[in-house]
Amino acid sequence: MRIGVMLRHYDQHGGGVRVYTHRILRAMLDAEIPHEFVFLYKNPSLVGTYAADPKVTEAVLPGKNLLWWDQVEVPRAIDRYGIDVLYNPKYSLPLHAPCPSAWVCHGLDWYVMPWASRRIDRLSHKFLVPRYARRADAIIAVSEITREHVMEFLPIPAERVFTVYSGVDDSFRTKASPEARASLERRYQLPPRFFLYSGAIYPPKNFTRLVQAYAQVGPAAGISLVIAGGENRFLSEHELKVPEQLGLNSWVKWLGWVDPKELPALYQRAEVLLLPSLFESYGLPIVEAMACGTAVLTSNRFGTLEIAGNAALLVDPESVEDIAAGMRRLAGEPQLRARLIAAGTERVRDLTWIRCAEQTIQVLENIAAHPRRRYRGSTGTRRPLPAMSLESDS
Repeated sequence: MRIGVMLRHYDQHGGGVRVYTHRILRAMLDAEIPHEFVFLYKNPSLVGTYAADPKVTEAVLPGKNLLWWDQVEVPRAIDRYGIDVLYNPKYSLPLHAPCPSAWVCHGLDWYVMPWASRRIDRLSHKFLVPRYARRADAIIAVSEITREHVMEFLPIPAERVFTVYSGVDDSFRTKASPEARASLERRYQLPPRFFLYSGAIYPPKNFTRLVQAYAQVGPAAGISLVIAGGENRFLSEHELKVPEQLGLNSWVKWLGWVDPKELPALYQRAEVLLLPSLFESYGLPIVEAMACGTAVLTSNRFGTLEIAGNAALLVDPESVEDIAAGMRRLAGEPQLRARLIAAGTERVRDLTWIRCAEQTIQVLENIAAHPRRRYRGSTGTRRPLPAMSLESDS
């Protein structure tokens, strides 16, 4: 089977979807499966990223307009490269793809809390996403709550929505070397004790309440707040100013996006990971922190409740007082931290990217073998790959 992978988002902003895409592609290529892949890029500079892998053909598709890329160039590439099934690790699909297709749903906060989306995105969520859902032969949800939301808001029959949990990279399960810790300390001049927030900042992340709660606990306990990532994705530029407004500049350290190779050492240095989000479909930092042996404070709803269970301290994300109380407990109760660390390590034991990749491949194999409609080229005929042409966006 030849699997086409839509990757115009491959080099997008840092965050969970980018991590997911990079990790699952690597795991798919490492898995013992007999399939070929055609990676479809928008950015020409990405060609060569997987040049060493004989399973992969890399292709650049032109078009600065995203809709044109999705709806015109990708179907052309399906025919050109003899693709049997199309997969997008992020949402969107060609509405007239000549082969079975699937996309990954990383969460539907757009429908749960529409006020937290930009107006232009709301148009996409209203008019395009439901069409992508109807067109898909399968939607892969990153959690059960996401699967439920897909069926509730789009709606899609249950037999076309599959839950496949994301993995945790093995580097997070390995104790950082003294050299890695020393390098981290030199680079970032980390404070002796700190709470950690990891990720971009946008409305569902609940950053203002997090900082307000921290202000009640951190300085009094001698614990700083370290922010890894911390850029404004949308609608939260004002939130970046909250630490300064609360007089916390000397207690808050902004690291920017941290190299993925350094993240395990950073988690392991942290006292607690803070993720009291209003909405998460999964919450990748939670499982990364648990794998590292770091205690987690997170919210008592949606994906964070599902993923963390009883292995984290759960708080009401709409209550600054409840978030602060949770921080206070974790700062002052080492036995509680130890219990959560042990429970978290056990909870993420089976979350691997190889498992995620194999289950995803099973979904793709299933829709290729049992397509919902008759597609051109779905007879199993194998076409040779053409010579690659590096087309630019110009």
